Amino acid sequence: MLPQSAFRVQLSASTSRYLIGARRPFSGTSPTFNSQNITDLASTPINPRWLTMTKRRIGKCMMFGLKPPQIDEGGKILQQLAKEWREIIAGSEGFLTDKKRRGHVNNVTYVRYAETARVNWTRNIGNHIDIANRKEWLDMLGSTGIGLILKSIKVDYKFVLYSPNPKPTALGTEPIYLLTITQPMESPDKITVYHKLIPDPSEYLSSQSAFQLEVMILSEARQRPAARCLEDIVIYDYKKNRKTINIPPFALEQFKTIWKQQEQEKEKWTQRIAEIENRVRNLELESWDRVDAVEDNGSAPQ
Repeated sequence: MLPQSAFRVQLSASTSRYLIGARRPFSGTSPTFNSQNITDLASTPINPRWLTMTKRRIGKCMMFGLKPPQIDEGGKILQQLAKEWREIIAGSEGFLTDKKRRGHVNNVTYVRYAETARVNWTRNIGNHIDIANRKEWLDMLGSTGIGLILKSIKVDYKFVLYSPNPKPTALGTEPIYLLTITQPMESPDKITVYHKLIPDPSEYLSSQSAFQLEVMILSEARQRPAARCLEDIVIYDYKKNRKTINIPPFALEQFKTIWKQQEQEKEKWTQRIAEIENRVRNLELESWDRVDAVEDNGSAPQ
């Protein structure tokens, strides 16, 4: 039996709400997207607040009154967002989100999240994806043969705010703006962690002994990334006490397959975003964004 939804953690206390502006990402005056729109979306990460803003757009449509078929359409969109939000956010950037690549984490720091998820990423390739080379993949988690070593990791925290009030420096009177890092996640919350191989292995990995993984850590309470990481991984030969000359052939072939699947995932979920955008835009054009639109405040007719 495979573990549940990608690398999750249960925390314990309450999450704070946040205010979101009314700007609509990926929206324009036109209700449809063409092939160029899709290409543009695929090259740019989705706005981290897109899910919340899309739900608010549907809510605004309902405030101006919708016919029964339109209400049904709005409900179906909301159900789809509730079911597919992880795939929409992560999949649209090429992260693979299927169950065979999932695991479980129960640590308490972002670096630990990424580390444990990386171990699961490697183990799941051997256990569920490249079964023919299962032993080789699992051996890479040890320190007796060919193994993986984390050379460096960069963490980019996403739940941050700039202090709105200037603060005087200690050595002078010129104001500065302090960067305030809010508590990234407050319990109760769960996290979902995905890894993505970068860049295209067919272009550079054949003569390398290292590769990179991009990490997305999702807060399920806020339904958006809490942090992103970039990991530099070295393949090390413990028997010879040095880096390998190149990536083992079994790993390189799997990396090439993973890269193609990532590109397919990106195209699939970017298309899904565009479809949802079109459906929501049509609701807007049929409600508040029509010429004769009048907001329905629920008052009795005069």
